[in-house]
Amino acid sequence: MTAVVAEDQALLRVGIVRILAAGGVDVVEAVEDGPALTAALARDDVDIAIVDVRLPPTRTTEGLQAAIDARRARGQVHRRPRSGPGPGPLPVLVLSQWVEPLYARDLLASGDGAVGYLLKDRVADVDEFLAAVRRVASGGTVLDHEVVARLVSRREQPLDRLTAREREVLTLMAEGRSNTAIAARLVITEKAVGKHTNSIFTKLDLPLAADDNRRVLAVLAWLNGTDLPRRTPPG
Repeated sequence: MTAVVAEDQALLRVGIVRILAAGGVDVVEAVEDGPALTAALARDDVDIAIVDVRLPPTRTTEGLQAAIDARRARGQVHRRPRSGPGPGPLPVLVLSQWVEPLYARDLLASGDGAVGYLLKDRVADVDEFLAAVRRVASGGTVLDHEVVARLVSRREQPLDRLTAREREVLTLMAEGRSNTAIAARLVITEKAVGKHTNSIFTKLDLPLAADDNRRVLAVLAWLNGTDLPRRTPPG
């Protein structure tokens, strides 16, 4: 297995390279900034990229963006590592000092699997780190448990605003029931159902649109817990 490593902290970069070498991974390039990473990822002999999210020159998201760009550029034709299951996007394992759920989401959305997001502290557990590298290189997905916890928290937060009755209304809405049918099921008036649905739309901060569209968005929130389009403030 071959790898490119991108880390601006020299000691950590050297440490990662040594850990990988001891684990049987051939590091073909070890770089310290975004432009060098972009050039390294243009090679056709890279089985996995292990990158820091933030790299010079701006120390924002150079590492993450370079990795995502490489995955997109190669599309679905980049080969897996020699032990992998076949064609697929470039495997990328991102290392970060901080828990950044949005970065994890961007990475997960960049292709079909073969991605990982770990806090840098995990590198200290050599066996765990090498296992993560192998899993990602083989097409799997690895997310740091702290990142998962934050993602789950963000998903649950909008629905947590709803009352028990509003959750009941939303559940029946997800079943495709009309306001009249919901009223009959819950033994309340149709006017009360209308008030509950409007409250749901408001609490989920859904954009102003036709009620049918807002119902769809509310159901999507119930099903997936994903971030929703926000209302545009007046004025």
